[in-house]
Amino acid sequence: MLGSIVAVSGVFQRLRYWAPLVLWMAVIFWASSDAESGRRGSRLLGPLLRWLMPGASSATLDEVIFLVRKLAHLSEYAVLAVLACRLFRVWPGPSASGGLSRPSLMAWGFCVLYAASDEWHQSFVPTRVGTLWDVLIDAVGAGLGLAAVVIWRRWQTRAGRPVGSPDSSGSGNDPAKPR
Repeated sequence: MLGSIVAVSGVFQRLRYWAPLVLWMAVIFWASSDAESGRRGSRLLGPLLRWLMPGASSATLDEVIFLVRKLAHLSEYAVLAVLACRLFRVWPGPSASGGLSRPSLMAWGFCVLYAASDEWHQSFVPTRVGTLWDVLIDAVGAGLGLAAVVIWRRWQTRAGRPVGSPDSSGSGNDPAKPR
């Protein structure tokens, strides 16, 4: 009986790392499946930008909307990289490195592969195209997310907070590692 409770607990501990990553991947997939996202984004951003920049030309507003869409690429892949790095720090075993490490490189590679697959997926969606340019933007976004992780972990270390354990509690117990 106690063994099955421990086994179930291990499943929930693993879900703590896997579920946010898989859910965020689903959000990215859902967003890239939207054939009307460009027009809808313009309908939402257009009036706001006209209010913020009343003298701007239509061409200028289109450029700003384009920039906002590319910033969305950066940010969604920065979040994906943070979640992937969080998982790869405990799987297949913990990594206590505060700098560029195997989990960071694995997370970046994972994000680039997911970005490429997402752009390929978009090539099948009406009114959408998959571009290498967007994969590069996504790769930069993932790099920025990982840079934020490195900066955060170094700040935690300098502040005297342990970062060696996945939950930063310093307990030394790895909840994702099988017992």
